[in-house]
Amino acid sequence: MRNRDLSTAMAIMLLRTLAFFTLAVNLATCQSFVGVNYGQVADNLPPPSATAKLLQSTSIQKVRLYGSDPAIIKALANTGVGIVIGAANGDIPGLASDQNFAKSWVDANVAPFYPASNIILITVGNEVLTSGDQGLISQLVPAIQNVQKALDSASLGGKIKVSTVHSMAVLKQSEPPSSGSFDPGFGDVMKWLLAFNSATGSPFAINPYPYFAYRSDPRPETLAFCLFQPNGGRFDSKTNIKYMNMFDAQVDAIRSALDSMGAKNVEIVVAETGWPYKGDSNEVGPSVDNARAYNGNLIAHLRSMAGTPLMPGKSVDTYLFALYDENLKPGPGSERAFGLFKPDLTMTYDVGLSKTGQTPSTPSSTPSTPSTTPSTPSTPSAVPKTPVNPSAPKPKKAAWCLPKAGVSDSQLQANIDYVCGHGFDCSPIQQGGACFEPNTVQSHAAYAMNLLYQTAGGDPLNCDFSQTATLSSNNPSYDGCHYPGGST
Repeated sequence: MRNRDLSTAMAIMLLRTLAFFTLAVNLATCQSFVGVNYGQVADNLPPPSATAKLLQSTSIQKVRLYGSDPAIIKALANTGVGIVIGAANGDIPGLASDQNFAKSWVDANVAPFYPASNIILITVGNEVLTSGDQGLISQLVPAIQNVQKALDSASLGGKIKVSTVHSMAVLKQSEPPSSGSFDPGFGDVMKWLLAFNSATGSPFAINPYPYFAYRSDPRPETLAFCLFQPNGGRFDSKTNIKYMNMFDAQVDAIRSALDSMGAKNVEIVVAETGWPYKGDSNEVGPSVDNARAYNGNLIAHLRSMAGTPLMPGKSVDTYLFALYDENLKPGPGSERAFGLFKPDLTMTYDVGLSKTGQTPSTPSSTPSTPSTTPSTPSTPSAVPKTPVNPSAPKPKKAAWCLPKAGVSDSQLQANIDYVCGHGFDCSPIQQGGACFEPNTVQSHAAYAMNLLYQTAGGDPLNCDFSQTATLSSNNPSYDGCHYPGGST
């Protein structure tokens, strides 16, 4: 009898050991809290189907898109990967003022794909509160509410959350973390937004970048603090907590600010964080070693489930920036060097994301079109260029950049989203604007494409839009709608 009891006990111990081992393996290869940003401001990216296979070979479980590219959403169907999609800043006025517009947006960008494509969150706008655009700021919460109502009417309200994304500049004070507080200038809008987050269970999404903190304070001890490397730490006298890395300090500053506003039940999501692996000669901080250290140590920190000092024992959902480099982004060289993977699907450097520990195979691919919405870590300050096509038409006398004949509405809509998503003033083609009528994709695209071309100085290379545009000497202005114009 004793031998039977002993055998039973040993069997139970063995089963428990196997269960623990299986759990450990699953945690090591599949973390729901590790995501990645999939930006597309590039002309050399692999097709979405190849990217979907790449993601399945990694422990990345969530992907954030800056728009709602249907090709990508479809490619991620039945993969189990959680998908965050975005409505551009330029969509906010329409979403805020017209419930039918919000319904149409959900009908077009969510309903056809869910639940096969696991859409988990819709972000309405990016860093709106710190944009300085008071019109957008005042319309942000109404836009979010109308998207929520549209989801509710489609019986998706309890399944897909709605929020927006903030830069760390929403904080008036962040050091020490316990003193974290929001800029009082946001006043009622922040209270309104947090009330929505709290009522719906949607997250407060932020973009913390220790890289930028180091860039403004390039001392060796700051670098070690930012890279999760051995350092003396930073002491918060109010909580008697010594912070050992910048990431935890930044996230806890947001936690303190939320708690001070009575939003203790609102979860935090890190929508973007990353480190560039190269940059211009005058840039401080970008290098392969630093990028590998930051991203690799961050992933290890998340996997440890240690959490932050103010939120121990759990890991905040964190979306790494970024999946690929984006070779068409403006600004310094570092802006084009955040990618964890190359366009040929090999790793830029290894941070332990591969399930097999080996470089994914490289299928043949066709370069994709550029992004329809922005994906910069901070608000772009320069004019983005459309892909350069050596054969693009360059007539000697032309003044306006217009769509070519025969281009599909989906291609033209992508052009509209690209321009209006990069901060250009598209208000004339929004409802109530001088160029809103005729309310057609063709008409709106003509205005948006010409707007980018003229703002970029009339360079013919900026009138390509993946070969969907042409230069014309015919002024398309009509009635009260004036198209900016010049000459080449």
